[in-house]
Amino acid sequence: MKDILTKTRVALVHPGLSMLTALAAITTFSSSQALAQDGEKPQLTVYTYDSFVAEWGPGPAIEKAFEARCGCDLQFVALEGGVDILQRLRLEGASTEADVILGLDMNLMEDARALELLAPHEADTSALELPIEWDDDVFLPYDWGRFAFVYDSEALPNPPDSLEALMDAPEDLKVIISDPRTSVPGLGLLLWIKHVYGDKADEAWERLSPHILTVASGWSQAYFSLFMNGEAPMVLSYSTSPAYHMAFDKTDRYQAAEFKEGHYLQVETAAMVSGTDEPELAHAFMDFILNEDFQRHIPLGNVMYPAIDLGDELPEVFDRLIEPESYTFSPAEVSQHRREWIREWLNASSR
Repeated sequence: MKDILTKTRVALVHPGLSMLTALAAITTFSSSQALAQDGEKPQLTVYTYDSFVAEWGPGPAIEKAFEARCGCDLQFVALEGGVDILQRLRLEGASTEADVILGLDMNLMEDARALELLAPHEADTSALELPIEWDDDVFLPYDWGRFAFVYDSEALPNPPDSLEALMDAPEDLKVIISDPRTSVPGLGLLLWIKHVYGDKADEAWERLSPHILTVASGWSQAYFSLFMNGEAPMVLSYSTSPAYHMAFDKTDRYQAAEFKEGHYLQVETAAMVSGTDEPELAHAFMDFILNEDFQRHIPLGNVMYPAIDLGDELPEVFDRLIEPESYTFSPAEVSQHRREWIREWLNASSR
């Protein structure tokens, strides 16, 4: 992989979890089929984040499409975000009820790999269309995007066009960001600042600090609870976020500010749990991820770019998004320096 490198949302517990105990003795797809013949469908459990399975997210349509071909019961277990998925996997260890995890981005890959709980996906990746090269036999990308500050054009007609301009703006220009310890977008901003400013990142955080209205625990709180209620004219989100407003709200009011320094790239991934009781079902789901029946629900369901070329199926509003230069750190670099860079942010923000 060349340079490699998400969203935090509200916790839900899927009612299908109670079925896991009843299916604990199922160890092969064949035995699952036998259960299916007896009228009880085999079950595949996927840990993901809450917005993925929300009524407006891609999960419900993907669940319907996969169940139509697998003869199984696909159960999503929704956690708050990628950080929570990783933490749940770490706590459960080999006894995890997950067959597949979906929602770790590149910045969490190495920490997840170190748990030694994941298996090669064995999926055909020839259809992948990403802005970076991808060569990883465990983590399979399912969408991508760029972190960006989204602004309310009615409250802020002339947004800053760079990180420098944001830091130099009058102090009454406020932004909402997320905590890099609990939020994938928050970690994304941390890496964005570090990539641009390097050894002077602490100085950049000190300059940005007067503009920060609040540090939310996650993306949902930052975007929906605060920004959409007018608490600040800018919020840390994604360059693709305006697509949702243009497609569903029929408004151009909310746009992403394109920054001259470039934007930090994010790729979201899925991986199969090695100890799954449903290895054939899990492999079938991993293969399904790069299928059009999965991918066509990503652009407006997850409001991200699909991982394959959807051709004319890509919604027209994606042609109206900013297309800034983007960059990443490698997953290994993030894993090696994350704690150090978070301490740097904490120290600079407390001065």
